[in-house]
Amino acid sequence: MGKRLSKIYTRTGDDGTTGLGVKGRVDKDGARIEAIGTVDELNSQIGLLIAQGVPELHGRILHEIQHRLFDLGGELCMPGHEFIAEEQVSWLENVLDKLNQELPALEDFILPGGGRAAAICHVARTVCRRAERRVVTLAREEEVGPQARAYLNRLSDLLFVMARLLARHERGSEVLWQAQREPVDLG
Repeated sequence: MGKRLSKIYTRTGDDGTTGLGVKGRVDKDGARIEAIGTVDELNSQIGLLIAQGVPELHGRILHEIQHRLFDLGGELCMPGHEFIAEEQVSWLENVLDKLNQELPALEDFILPGGGRAAAICHVARTVCRRAERRVVTLAREEEVGPQARAYLNRLSDLLFVMARLLARHERGSEVLWQAQREPVDLG
């Protein structure tokens, strides 16, 4: 394990820079820190989802994902290191296939919602998509491991499927988009 912090504040970031896991400092608003921060935000959002009391299997899956997102943050923090491997992407695909078997075919668009945990899962999905965009932006400027993008892409798909399952678990159904609908009557 790395250094233990005996003091949380260091004042070294007061100038608008932050240290990476390797030597050197970068601007806090740079593409790398944006990617790291968004992955961290996603991990926090998944923690919030777990705290909602999701079904046990979903909780175990999400807990594993939190560990992998921490690995991904480490990879982004240490340019030149790769902690996300093809095996982790394949694991997500296997989980996705297994969970998706429990659902009927998708015939309509789904609105985010369907219960508290399902709604939080949809928020996590959108944060995951943003993290993916931030990593794509970073990869245009600097080298990023090839599995980082694939992992986030599969994870957003998995979070979508999990949100569908959670909506059914919480409400018994999903919230479907209705193309032909009447406006709300305020009458």
